[in-house]
Amino acid sequence: MTATTANDQTNPTRADASPISASYPELLGTVAVVTGAGRGMGAVFATELARRGINVVAGDLAGAPEVATQINDELAGAGRVAGRRADVTNPADHDALLRAGLDEFGRVDFWINNAGVFPQAEFTDIPPDQLTSTYQVNVNGVVYGAQTAARHMRANGGGAIVNMASVAGVRVRATRAAYNSSKAAVRHLTACMAVELGSDNIRVNAIAPGFVDTEMTRWVREDPAALDRALRTVPLHRVGAPIEVFGALYFLLSDSARYITGAVIPVDGGSQHV
Repeated sequence: MTATTANDQTNPTRADASPISASYPELLGTVAVVTGAGRGMGAVFATELARRGINVVAGDLAGAPEVATQINDELAGAGRVAGRRADVTNPADHDALLRAGLDEFGRVDFWINNAGVFPQAEFTDIPPDQLTSTYQVNVNGVVYGAQTAARHMRANGGGAIVNMASVAGVRVRATRAAYNSSKAAVRHLTACMAVELGSDNIRVNAIAPGFVDTEMTRWVREDPAALDRALRTVPLHRVGAPIEVFGALYFLLSDSARYITGAVIPVDGGSQHV
């Protein structure tokens, strides 16, 4: 499936990949750490933040340095991206991402816990290693990243943390028990962090994407029957685009969201209600 605008009358179910026109000039020159930025949604976040003059430390197990080089070459004169290898299950790697931000840009203002894995298995067949790895990345990785960010932000006047939850945190689908429960944990962790860190002027929110046009959902988009079943649960009757998830992120980092904390913003075409 090729992403086009929602105004494409030949296939109105396609993702609307038209640009997001919002502008928050107060974010120019700020610095964000983005985990899981070597591909997919994280790479989109790094690109779009840099496009808007925000410097980025992009971390991932693989691909982050290459993504950083590509963005810097493409967007010369905009925000700059520093790519680093990082395993989010290792607290020390989060500390290294923070140091990279301070060394490269002299500050870190925002932290986006984006890294995640999406396993599937029948409930009775979930192997111990799948359960362990899912929680290590999707839950522990969020905790470790937020801890590193919060320690720094507490000592430097505050900041904003954004966690990647999912519509899966409130909707149950067969074969996804490990993933769904890990994303439910992220939702609750976001509220816990917001309550504990608010007095330090640290805002903590989450984004809960639904059916979005990414590599993870390619198999659905390439199967007409599966696509039809999926879109029946989306009131807007189309696939979401990564840029639409970015729009929520960009807002949550901005001063327009300065009195918002502990929120989980769904970017799911209304599917959490179906």
